[in-house]
Amino acid sequence: MYHIPKRYFSATIINGRAVARSMRKRIKQRIKQFEEISHRTPGLAIVLVGQRPETAAYMMAKSKICRRLGMSSFEYNFPDSVNEREIFATLDYLNRSSNVDGIFIQKPLPNHYDSEKLAQYIIPEKDVDGKHVMNCGKLKHFGDATLKAITPAGVMGILDSIENLNLNGQNVVIIGRSEMIGRPLNDLLLARNCTTTICHSYTINLTDHLKKADIVIIGGIGHPKYITGDMLKDGCIVIDCGTNIVKGGSIQGDCDFESCSKVASYITPVPGGVGPMTVAMLLDNTVNAAWRRWEKEEQKLPTIKNIKNMVPPHKT
Repeated sequence: MYHIPKRYFSATIINGRAVARSMRKRIKQRIKQFEEISHRTPGLAIVLVGQRPETAAYMMAKSKICRRLGMSSFEYNFPDSVNEREIFATLDYLNRSSNVDGIFIQKPLPNHYDSEKLAQYIIPEKDVDGKHVMNCGKLKHFGDATLKAITPAGVMGILDSIENLNLNGQNVVIIGRSEMIGRPLNDLLLARNCTTTICHSYTINLTDHLKKADIVIIGGIGHPKYITGDMLKDGCIVIDCGTNIVKGGSIQGDCDFESCSKVASYITPVPGGVGPMTVAMLLDNTVNAAWRRWEKEEQKLPTIKNIKNMVPPHKT
């Protein structure tokens, strides 16, 4: 168990940007090695539907990071009024494209589009969001997958960045049971020998569960400042995946940062916590997909000489 001496806590703020920066350095090395062996760069296609400025900004930020790391980036921006068949036709093209290793649909989508239907239309080998049932099934069955859900993978990367934290036997409460965060995160934590509890909108006495938790992960429930410090166990670790745009345009998480930081030993801020790691894991998945596709096409593994100094993929 992760024991913290009893005292008045003032949480260490986990700098997600710094953790993601370290991750990107590793990714850049892997991209360089891939280019040397395959004579091409990994390619990520980002599909955006709608005209929301903040969503377009997220897409352009991802594209900028891709180019900075030496990856190819392809952007497809559709208006709200686009016919769904045109989006499927684009996904058809991207599924077949030899230049594209990963396809990512930027969220949120306009309400009249079926996001699940679009996600399942992407072939599993290029599903860098980790949402295809094939990739979800591998994660569920094996406790890991080449292409896994990016926010849960980012959360695991943040937990691994905490010095001297051994996840074996930790009591973890996940708030939220979504296919995007809660459920895949549960699979990843179980594979690391945690004792997990998923709480949701029908959970009775949520505070009773939180008071027993060594680690609390709030899976984007959409309620600013919903979790407060008096609900937590002294010295717990709080990971906040929530992103809520509140009055005035500022961004807040699902926990009350001020009160929770006085009880927790470690806490992620919003913004600057889980978000940067989510983007980093998207890029890592794209490189993983590129390697797998190259190996399949060439029907060979890199030579012993190349393996010697190869940077392995990130393990959660």
